[in-house]
Formats: sequence, structure tokens, C-alpha cells
Amino acid sequence: MEKMPVIFVGHGDPMIALKINEMTETLKRVGKDIIKKYGEPKAILSISAHWYTKENFVQSAEIPNQIYDMFGFPEELYEVKYPVKGSKELTTEIKNILGSEVKINDDWGIDHGTWTILVHMFPEAKIPVVQLSVNANLNEEEAYKLGEKLAELREKNYLIIGSGNIVHNLRKLEWDNPKGSKEADVFDKYILESISKREDEKVIKYKEHEYSSYAVPTPDHFKPILYILGASQGEKPYIFNEMRELGSLSMTSYAFGL
Repeated sequence: MEKMPVIFVGHGDPMIALKINEMTETLKRVGKDIIKKYGEPKAILSISAHWYTKENFVQSAEIPNQIYDMFGFPEELYEVKYPVKGSKELTTEIKNILGSEVKINDDWGIDHGTWTILVHMFPEAKIPVVQLSVNANLNEEEAYKLGEKLAELREKNYLIIGSGNIVHNLRKLEWDNPKGSKEADVFDKYILESISKREDEKVIKYKEHEYSSYAVPTPDHFKPILYILGASQGEKPYIFNEMRELGSLSMTSYAFGL
């Protein structure tokens, strides 16, 4: 039986939800390719940088709230609706896999790290979505190993998506730069080459790179790639949306098994 893919998406600016450009068209194509090759996923497990907690939490709500966890954007962004259902079956699977390592928490919902990309990938919002939090108290190796445990979900027709950014430094944004800074370009390409060769240890030890403190000033947006690499051991990536923008944001994304 073929396994569902596992994907990391660079989500960047929340306004991506409203844009129609090369990047969003690629997201649409990836979504269509998944359904064409594997059929519709039973549900999606989303690991979003924006649900950053001190424990492992998973949602169980039958109809999760859509979270508008961003401020100062045009009103039309807050009018975007992505009314997905939850999946008690997926929540139960995760509880069975992680046991006492995970707790139910429905205080959050489907945040913009999830719905701004899914509105392009699966615009009909028919596929149930469950979010798993990114655990701040896990080190890089532990996040990777948690991803390894989640890999079995792929064999049960669940799609795993990590959402974050390889380079994410809001203090270094260059509003007049549509591309990347030198530091962003170098670090993003270092991670890309490491993932392409499946030298996962280099990604886990990303702090050894000279530009790591610039690219990853906080680990919330980087950690999802570690979960995804753990869930896709040894698989070669399909790389898409390989670009940087506003100087210090990377949109580079990876799909494994697609």
C-alpha cells in the first residue's frame, strides 16, 4: 500500500491566502497531485508554527475554530473562511501513537499557519483537519523522533503537513526587497542541500551554521521541518516554491512521497 505524502510548506505572509501568483498556483497543483495520485486524504494532521506550546497538544473539536492570529492586515483577510471539520478518528490515532506524551487541548483552533495554505491546496475545505502543537520543550532531536512516531499515520491515509519557514526573522524584514538577503539565501540553500542529500543530522544541528541566529532567531517556524523529516526518513524531496522574499523570509517547501 502506498503511503500518503508528508509535506513542509513555507507559509510566510498571511496575505498569501488572498494572493494568486506562481507560489499559490504551485500550492494548488500540489494539492491536486496528491488527490490524483492517492485520492482524498482521510484527514490532515497540521503541525503549525503558530501553535507553539510547552507540551504536545492535539485537538479533538468536532468543528475547530478558525483562528485569525495576526494583526494589522486588511479586513478582507479576516473575511477568509475555511470551515473544516475535525477528525476524532485522527485524534484517537495520535493519542494511541503518543500515549501519555500528548494531551487534548481545544483552546486553540485552525490558525493562519494552516488555513492560509490549505485554502489553496484544498479549497473546498472538505478534508477534516487536526492540529498538533509544536512543542517548545522538545530539542531538535526529540522533535525529529516525534515525527518518526507519526510516520505510521501515512499508511492509514492521513496527510501530514508541517507549516513554518526555514528562514523567518521578522526583525530583519526588508520591505523593499522582493528577494532574499545574503544570509537568508545562504542558510536556505544549506538546508535545501542537506535535505536533498537526506543529511538530516545537518538539519537537526542547524545551529552550527554561521547564519543560524539570523535565519532562526526563534525555533517556532523551523521546528516543523524536523517533524516532517522524521516522518519521511530516507525519502527524497520534491522541492517547490524555492524562493526568499522581504529579505528574511524563506518560502522553500518540501514534499516527500509525492
